[in-house]
This record gives sequence, C-alpha cells and structure tokens, in this order.
Amino acid sequence: MTTGTEEPTQPTLTIDELAARAGMTVRTVRFYGTRGLLPPPVIGPRRVGHYGREHLARLALIEELQQQGMTLAAIERYLQQLPADLDAHDLALHRAVVASWAPETVETVSREELERRAGRALGDDDLERLAAMGVVEAGEGDGEYRVDLGLLRLGVGLLDVPLSQDAILASRTVLIEHSRAAAHELSQLFRDEVSERDAQDVKSLSAYMQPVIVQALLTTFQRSLREELRQWLGGGSEERGSA
Repeated sequence: MTTGTEEPTQPTLTIDELAARAGMTVRTVRFYGTRGLLPPPVIGPRRVGHYGREHLARLALIEELQQQGMTLAAIERYLQQLPADLDAHDLALHRAVVASWAPETVETVSREELERRAGRALGDDDLERLAAMGVVEAGEGDGEYRVDLGLLRLGVGLLDVPLSQDAILASRTVLIEHSRAAAHELSQLFRDEVSERDAQDVKSLSAYMQPVIVQALLTTFQRSLREELRQWLGGGSEERGSA
C-alpha cells in the first residue's frame, strides 16, 4: 500500500541509532521485536541488523497508541490488523489518525528533556524552526521550553524536509485556514440539521460524527494529494521526454 511517490530506501540504522531516533532504549526496541510488534531488521555484513524508515514509523505509531492508553495486547491486535505492506508514509498516516484524538498537552521541559522526546539533538536553528511552527516556545525559566507534545514529532519530522522555512510556514497557514473553513461549514451543516433536537441529541451526534469526519477528511486529502503529485510528476516526465 504505497503512494507511488516515495522512493524505497535501504535500511541504514543500527539498533542503537534507531532507538535514539525513536527516543527509546535499545532494550525497549528489542522487546518490541520479540513481541512481533516490529519487523526483523535486514541483516548486513558481519551479521549486523539494519533498520529503516518503516521501523521508525512503526515505533512512532506504537508510542502514540501507548499515549492513548492502549495496553500492549491491544496494540498487538491493532498492528496485526494492518496490511503487511504498509510503508513509512502509510504508517505515519495511521499515526496521524490516532494522534488526532490526543488532548492538547503543553508541557514545560528542559532542553535535555525536549531533545529526549524529540529523539534527536536540536540545534539553535532547529529550535527556531520549531518555534516558528508553533511547536515550542521559550519558557519562563532559563533553559526551559513550553512544548506542544501533540505537534512535536510532526515538527521534528519537518526539520528534515528539504523545504525552506517560509514554504513550511506558508503550508501551515494554508492547512489551518482550509481546515477551519471546512470545520465551520460542517458545523453549520450539522447545526441546521439538529436545530430541532435537544442538547443531548446534539452531543451524541457530535461524538458519533467526529471520528467519521476526521477519517473522511484524511482519506480525501490523501487521495487528492496523491493525484496532485501524480499529475505533477507525470507532467514533468512528459516535458522532459518531449525536450
């Protein structure tokens, strides 16, 4: 279940590097492997196991499921139901759906703790970019940062995207504006539909419709973006072929 726009990459991370990037201990990564939550590594020269983006994305999904309060047994059942051929992109989308239900959590942490949760060292430029994305801001104490935990992994992932900071911020503005517009129109639609009902009916309908709407928005956006990329890349190939 790949998008057709992401080139495969060879696994290059050792288990120590994978654990560091995921913000976990090596012992935890090994444990997940023995439970079948993590696919086995690719064995390279000298019998050294190498891990790739799919392993990292799966660990991020496991972590998100844990933060949602799921037990290890429940996580095992969840992962067993996923298609076997999901790539890192697909796993990230699954995590996005899970993370959408996380409550807004902003904590004040030290830089050391921030880097631990980010799973990597963060330079001053990285912190400036995260601050511009609205992920972190300077805390009241010296060396303290207020961090939006729901956005942290997303923001850290964007640090490696080969786009300028202006482009990322412009993308964020587009997404926020269109999301708010869609939310407003859908809210108005449902408000008109239930105007004759009592408050309890409205709450029940909202609780039922919210997960359906989130899944519909995510699926629709994914398909639309995939089609846009297909047309863009396809058009580029035709232009090069006719030159």
